[in-house]
Amino acid sequence: MKVTKINLINFRNYSKVNISLCNNMNIFVGDNAQGKTNMLEAIVILALTKSHRIGFNPNIIMFEKNKCKINGTIKKNKIITKLGIEITEKEKKHFINNNLIKRVSDYISNLNVIVFTPDDLEIVKGSPSVRRNLLNIQLSQISSEYLKTYNEYNKLLKTRNEYLKILFNNNIADINYLDIITDKLIEKAIFIYQKRKEYIDLVNVNFNKIFKEISGTSGIAVKYVTNVDFLDFDYETIRKKLKHIFKKNYNKELNYGMTIYGPHRDDFYFDLLNNDLKYFGSQGQQKLAILSFKISEISIFKEISGYSPVLLLDDIFSELDIKKRNRLLKLINIDDVQSIITTTDLKSINKKYIDNAYIFCVKNGQIERK
Repeated sequence: MKVTKINLINFRNYSKVNISLCNNMNIFVGDNAQGKTNMLEAIVILALTKSHRIGFNPNIIMFEKNKCKINGTIKKNKIITKLGIEITEKEKKHFINNNLIKRVSDYISNLNVIVFTPDDLEIVKGSPSVRRNLLNIQLSQISSEYLKTYNEYNKLLKTRNEYLKILFNNNIADINYLDIITDKLIEKAIFIYQKRKEYIDLVNVNFNKIFKEISGTSGIAVKYVTNVDFLDFDYETIRKKLKHIFKKNYNKELNYGMTIYGPHRDDFYFDLLNNDLKYFGSQGQQKLAILSFKISEISIFKEISGYSPVLLLDDIFSELDIKKRNRLLKLINIDDVQSIITTTDLKSINKKYIDNAYIFCVKNGQIERK
């Protein structure tokens, strides 16, 4: 999967941009606040319909303009697809081959991306919702069934929470209706638990190896944490456990007016030599763990979707010393992976990587290929 062309109109500080990218490494070079990250953000929005930075926000439209457009040409083997996002202050439209797509679930997965930014430190340090959001985004890109099930789960969760409040305030409300909602919620929850567990297991296949190749240290793994203890993640084990948990904690949930147990309370953490990196790791180790996690995902995307994702690395070199920079470039400099990288300079980067890359100079919202 490659992005061959990007066209921007009135996006952030870009009034008009039309560039072609190469199939492998593309490096955008420029001082801070010139628009490098904006280019990566545009590609993320093209893929996910929302930004990794702030989501849908009219401020992404250039000042004094009323609309912005992001268009891209995607190549999967010999199949060419044109994607488009059009944003005004009131709405956002999605297009595939110039056809309006009304449902986001029908749009997502046409372009798969893996993004690393300096802000990703929140994946380690932030709340569980940050980590759940990461899992949901990645799984939604490679499984339309996951995206559909996750959306259905959230609707049922909202309905169940609302009905718990009704039951608390109304003694004659029908408790059997709650049981019906709960059974449906459990069905969706089982699928989400299984897919998340499967995904984290797949990450762990290469995670420690990649972490060691970049950092020189081994002994790291991702640990999946649920707020319900399962002996196994097979269908029947999860179903029975959830049925028991909801029945046992009915009065507790009634008093809280919300569903306390389920995948909406999931978490995961990075374990280095039996220590949680959130509390016992240096900031450098935390960043390398996140980066290794992201690189580990490349093979998973390829295995499940059939295509390697586009790798977006924002200001990555400032996070790494010289040795680690070139170790990373060696890992991602493979034929079937397209990478798009931003940096303030090309110092200390092995010349063999630069010689085979497209280099773009970014200055004041203008992009020129060197």
